[in-house]
Amino acid sequence: MAQQAPKSGVPVMILKEGSQRTTGVDARRSNIQAAKVIAEILATSLGPRGMDKMLIDAFGDVTITGDGATILKEMEVQHPAAKLLIEVAKAQDAEVGDGTTTVVVLAGKLLELGEELLEEGIHPTIVVDGYKKASDYALKVAEEVAKPIELTKEQLLKVVSSALSSKVVAETRDYLAGIVVEAAMQAVEQRDGKPYLDLDWIKIEKKKGKSIYETQLVRGIVLDKEVVHPGMPKRVTNAKIAILDAPLEIEKPEWTTKISVTSPDQIKAFLDQEAEILKSYVEHLASIGANVVITQKGIDEVAQHFLAKKGILAVRRVKRSDIEKLARATGAKIITSIKDARPEDLGTAGLVEERKVGEEKMVFVEDIPNPRAVTILVRGGSDRILDEVERSLQDALHVSRDLFREPKIVPGGGAFEVEVARRVREYARKLPGKEQLAALKFADALEHIPTILALTAGLDPVDAIAELRRRHDNGELTAGVDVYGGKITDMAALNVWDPLIVKKQVIKSAVEAAIMILRIDDIIAAGAPKKEEKKGKKEEGEEEKSETKFD
Repeated sequence: MAQQAPKSGVPVMILKEGSQRTTGVDARRSNIQAAKVIAEILATSLGPRGMDKMLIDAFGDVTITGDGATILKEMEVQHPAAKLLIEVAKAQDAEVGDGTTTVVVLAGKLLELGEELLEEGIHPTIVVDGYKKASDYALKVAEEVAKPIELTKEQLLKVVSSALSSKVVAETRDYLAGIVVEAAMQAVEQRDGKPYLDLDWIKIEKKKGKSIYETQLVRGIVLDKEVVHPGMPKRVTNAKIAILDAPLEIEKPEWTTKISVTSPDQIKAFLDQEAEILKSYVEHLASIGANVVITQKGIDEVAQHFLAKKGILAVRRVKRSDIEKLARATGAKIITSIKDARPEDLGTAGLVEERKVGEEKMVFVEDIPNPRAVTILVRGGSDRILDEVERSLQDALHVSRDLFREPKIVPGGGAFEVEVARRVREYARKLPGKEQLAALKFADALEHIPTILALTAGLDPVDAIAELRRRHDNGELTAGVDVYGGKITDMAALNVWDPLIVKKQVIKSAVEAAIMILRIDDIIAAGAPKKEEKKGKKEEGEEEKSETKFD
């Protein structure tokens, strides 16, 4: 028989000194509380009548916005559960570009209602299963409620304008929606027989000055650069554009070289040879018909002189992304070897012109018959307005892309959420045991969205939800909250629609985040390293650096 180890009162240290451990109810409560706080911060920004937040970073820079993703990005959050919600909002923004505030608010409400079930003694696994079943059914209902649309300009305008109504720029939403839809229709292409919109081909360029109504769509590319030489033409019509990924200068060799010179004539011959090389480059570009040269690399002063003599307009140090957009818009091929450039490599544009925009000069490449890349030139009275307009346009462009990906829409104003919640409640009654309670809480969480919309519109939320439920029970699927009129009305009549793909992503992301946080029952936080350890690590690092240096 094995001998038992003697019992002793000596404590066993498992975790590192300074570590903190929170378990069970306390761990869940801490995580849920952090998520609820984040959701409460964003809740007042939801919808067209939502409020904006002023965020000031450590350097004193101010951001004013109502965009959920931007608010969360600018906030310096410490709690890991709160950071998880921020990651969910970022994923929502990256995937569909809209619904970032909604997804955080819904996740926060799911956790708050889930906590009520946990306090009643229901196990987290049962709550999780109930949420999963309810969300799966909600996604099926979403497909049934959705209305397919034709991708016409009028239909796109309705949805994009609705998406812009919750932004700071809501007053100019119809004007900006028109620009966004024009840009999207111009840049869309066919892939595998389906329309596909790549947002990389729509450039947003900002310049302070004038008003938002001076924002314009340029059917071509606008470069935040100026013509390199004063002797060059500032305006070229019927432009033949050479787009270079090669320098018009003599580059330094990669290895160190020395040249022994015994007389001034040798220096002159050396410089003349360089000039001849550059002159041959320019003459070759002129011989193939180029009258505009745009390069990603540099242009030597001698080359500038020869280009000016030939009457060629040149721009240098253009970003790689702009070079690619230019090539797509003008039909040019990017030239990597000037000597091998051919006439068919050139792009065409009706006009290339340097213009003064605000206090700075910009080069416009436009008047292209069918540009497959375009630029939205944003104007506004201050840098903060420009930033907010840019964020709003990005969201609107994402909404356009979402519609091309899945051309289905659902009614806005909380109508979609109320209808799905109604159907989920009917489904919940068929579920066994306590899962039914979790599914019912899921339906309540969905109705939190129209509740906030009613609050921001100045309505009594209890009366608003009661009226919405009554009308949806009577078959009015598109009854929602009219935040401007302050009443419950038909969203279809007001043309308030949202892309189905955004709503589906909101449900998926919010449920995944809530489930992940509900499943955590233990938090183990490592203690901060002591000063001696930090010092030791620093010295080790310095030794490694010194060793590397002498190797």
